Amino acid sequence: MEIGIDSFAMIQPFQANGAESLNQLIDKIEHADQVGLDVFGVGEHHRKEFLDSAPQIILGAAAARTKNIRLTSAVTVLSSADPVRVFQSAATIDLLSNGRSEMVVGRGSFVDSYPLFGFDLDDYNALFTEKLELLLKIRDNEFITWQGKFRPALTGQGIYPRPVQKQLPVWLGVGGTPESFIRAGLLGLPLMVAIIGGETHRFRPLVDLYREAGIKAGHDPSSLKVGVHSLGYVAATRYEAEEGFYPGYAKTFTEIGKERGWPPVSRAHFDAQNGPRGALLVGGPEEVAEKILRHSEALGGISRFTFQMDSAHLPHDKLMKSIELIGTKVAPILRKE
Repeated sequence: MEIGIDSFAMIQPFQANGAESLNQLIDKIEHADQVGLDVFGVGEHHRKEFLDSAPQIILGAAAARTKNIRLTSAVTVLSSADPVRVFQSAATIDLLSNGRSEMVVGRGSFVDSYPLFGFDLDDYNALFTEKLELLLKIRDNEFITWQGKFRPALTGQGIYPRPVQKQLPVWLGVGGTPESFIRAGLLGLPLMVAIIGGETHRFRPLVDLYREAGIKAGHDPSSLKVGVHSLGYVAATRYEAEEGFYPGYAKTFTEIGKERGWPPVSRAHFDAQNGPRGALLVGGPEEVAEKILRHSEALGGISRFTFQMDSAHLPHDKLMKSIELIGTKVAPILRKE
């Protein structure tokens, strides 16, 4: 199982400015590489509280400061992007990192990018279907002849640069829509499931749909990888982790809830989510590792797990320590199992 970190480059209230925030993010990625983590992802948002509207630039900077860790988007909002530029950016990062670039593509949990770049939300599904088709065609072919609805046709142009990896990894990022799981299976793409609430085992029927669709489409079952992205934080003890994580988590998700009609986050809600079957992974190294193993078993085996810690507004030194604990304590337990 690969273990990693995802960041949304959230501006923290105690940081002096955006420059400090982004430079500290590069420090985190470098630290994750040094402690032996497998992957670091940077999201894409177009909102005031985030600094990841151009994640490829952040990943490019990280490529120059790291040696082994894989660098991925988490996720690229493909529906509102140009697949040609998405591929060119990822391929450039692949060259800078000597073959460590990946991307997770999806439709995004926020929809700010659609009006920003002139797309109609009524085309939400059609945009993603068409652009994913083009992106995969570009990945697999140097010269492209293609015609669609949402961008000008390509008439045999070469798409450059080409990456170090012959087939640059593209994961499909999904939430809870059955059609998305089936699509990933039919295409034979690795699946990254965002589980930020509820009980993880409830996603098993959807993961089964993915695997069944992939096998029926003729894909090797071993290529049908499942990754999980969840909120989590590791400290020396469960008490320290919970007391550090809860206040910022409650504030962030109460604010998001105002937009989405969720009730305010209470401590009881947090404790339930951080219980044995809940989606949160907040605690000491051993219990977090055990919970990841339970999640993997519940989903029929997972290939990658990534922690998202930004939402709790934790200080930089606490996050650096957590990354260290994940790399030196949690990951070895999981790899041994």
